[in-house]
Amino acid sequence: MFEDRAEAGERLAATLADRDIGADLVLAIPRGGLPVARPVADRLDAPLDIVAAKKLGMPGNAEFAIGAAASDGSVWLNDDIIDRHDIDESYLDQERTRAAETAREKIDRYRGARDPPEMAGKTVVVVDDGVATGATARACLRQVRNAGAERVVLAVPLGPPDSLRDLESAADAVVAVAEPQPFNAVGAHYRTFGQVTDEEAMAYLGWVAE
Repeated sequence: MFEDRAEAGERLAATLADRDIGADLVLAIPRGGLPVARPVADRLDAPLDIVAAKKLGMPGNAEFAIGAAASDGSVWLNDDIIDRHDIDESYLDQERTRAAETAREKIDRYRGARDPPEMAGKTVVVVDDGVATGATARACLRQVRNAGAERVVLAVPLGPPDSLRDLESAADAVVAVAEPQPFNAVGAHYRTFGQVTDEEAMAYLGWVAE
């Protein structure tokens, strides 16, 4: 059980340091990933930026993820679910376009006119406040990989063991503080897990004063 996202970030930062994992760049998945990523970036002495993705929803059940698309159009699809439910290509194209555009809008709101960070040849640590299915994390990791990162690490306070093992195929390393079983939802393992506003999330980046 984590007290809140900030405490989870401190524990995650310590875990990364114990495993001797460094970073040239830390990327948070907004919004909830930013309070976790701030202490990670501070501990690893790396700049903090963002990477965003939006899930693709199942027809008739938008909350059920069948994939996710990142802001650059990088997409991950759960082919097993798509085949099982015979989801047609036109629906996938529509959802992919919608999700990527939503992710781009998030990035634009946070970054404004700032240039995206250079990732080519770097070790990049991607941070969120936890994973459940891992759909959005997969799309974000794919974007980082497509941007030329030499080493990609996913770091989260917690996630279900099966999802964390599956994510190992999308990153060079997956680091989690805890792998609770049974796993119901990310927020169930935090004493305080309130909604993080965009304004609160952006404050962790420290860009306002620059």
